Amino acid sequence: MACSTNLSLLKSLANSTWGVSRTLGRCSRVTARPLACSFSTSRRDNAAKSYQLVIVGGGTGGCSMAAKMAPKLGRGKVAVIEPADVHYYQPMFTLVGAGIKTFEQTQQPMGSVLPKTCDWIKDSAASFDPKACTVTTASGDEIKYEYLIVAVGFQLNYHDIKGLPEAFEQDPMLVSNYSPKYVSRTIKALDAFKGGNAIFTFPNSPIKCAGAPQKIMWLAEDNWRKRGIRDKANIIFNTSLGVIFGVKKYANSLLELASARNVKVNYKHSLIEVCPDKKEAVFAKLDSEKGETETFKYDFMHISPPMSTPPALKNSSMVNEGGFLNVDKNTLQHVEYPNVFGIGDCTTVPTAKTAAAVAGQCGVLKRNLQSVMQGKKPVSQYDGYTSCPLITGYGRCILAEFDFDLQPYETFPFNQGVERRSMYHLKKDVMPQMYWKMLLRGYWEGPGFTRKIMHLGMGR
Repeated sequence: MACSTNLSLLKSLANSTWGVSRTLGRCSRVTARPLACSFSTSRRDNAAKSYQLVIVGGGTGGCSMAAKMAPKLGRGKVAVIEPADVHYYQPMFTLVGAGIKTFEQTQQPMGSVLPKTCDWIKDSAASFDPKACTVTTASGDEIKYEYLIVAVGFQLNYHDIKGLPEAFEQDPMLVSNYSPKYVSRTIKALDAFKGGNAIFTFPNSPIKCAGAPQKIMWLAEDNWRKRGIRDKANIIFNTSLGVIFGVKKYANSLLELASARNVKVNYKHSLIEVCPDKKEAVFAKLDSEKGETETFKYDFMHISPPMSTPPALKNSSMVNEGGFLNVDKNTLQHVEYPNVFGIGDCTTVPTAKTAAAVAGQCGVLKRNLQSVMQGKKPVSQYDGYTSCPLITGYGRCILAEFDFDLQPYETFPFNQGVERRSMYHLKKDVMPQMYWKMLLRGYWEGPGFTRKIMHLGMGR
């Protein structure tokens, strides 16, 4: 269904700046000699360093918080611990897999997305000691902090599926949009597909961007329809969940699409093994009391891997039983260590793990961290806002926005539960600009202000 919304209004959002806006557990600082440059990368320079604020992770949450805090605290006061040379705009990976964007458009050098007033420690965190207020890096350097933001995100656990990741090298029709290593394979496999079983999986674990496993499915269906081979494709969505999507309004829309486009949805099916030599995939039937499995033949399969927090965090004393940083879901402050905060995928915050959620959290985190630094209590509240642009074809998108309670929390004054071309262009053309130019630079804190304008100040 096309939308008559003026796209110039949507594109103007990318150029706007809407949304800008001593603790008891505080540790004593160890004075460090001034740094000679903005980015510190050597072990010798980093050994026994001390900072007012240390941010672990250079993903969306880490970069956005560095942009907000480093200019305020000053040069040499903030360090970001991140080993990667490249920062990826991961929400674009689906578009790369479908041939809409290029892989090169998803990336920028890490040094270009971190503020020059922070110190970049080009290393990974190996362990955390929140009682001593230290982070030890993989190189063995000890970094002391007064305040800590944990933003380590998720790691991809392909190895939890028997046969992976080796099967990717054996069968070009096995693909996955989640990894920069594999995402460019997808469009080649889509174009090479001639017919048969096309399986798309959803893992039995928390996952970043829970809509992504089916976004590529809808795009594949459209691709094969345009190529005139749709009637030769048996499209199957095997999900470990009991629903096609967690928010009822959007789930109903997706189920209607599945029925109209002849897509088979199998619930409570979790991929546990891939046999590329036989082109078979084995799924655990999660609702089977006997531990039964079901084997499917495949001619194409897109795999969404199990995910978890990295071992350094999972093995620390700061996590819950699931390995997630244990924070208050509203203030983002750690429940035990008041000088520790978290943002993004690695936290216990019970909302969909997306870049949109990070945008909604970063302003709250900034205000609460500043309050704690001033000896005050954190009072700013995150409301659970998150978003998932569910691309349902080339030129079509359902813009899902919702809160902690899985209730729609929509920005625009029209029904976002239907396919619209305007929302497709928002996802494809506007959101990347908002990400690079606004969110990573510390200017975008979600669409709250925009929503109020769109709804004439009424509603939430």
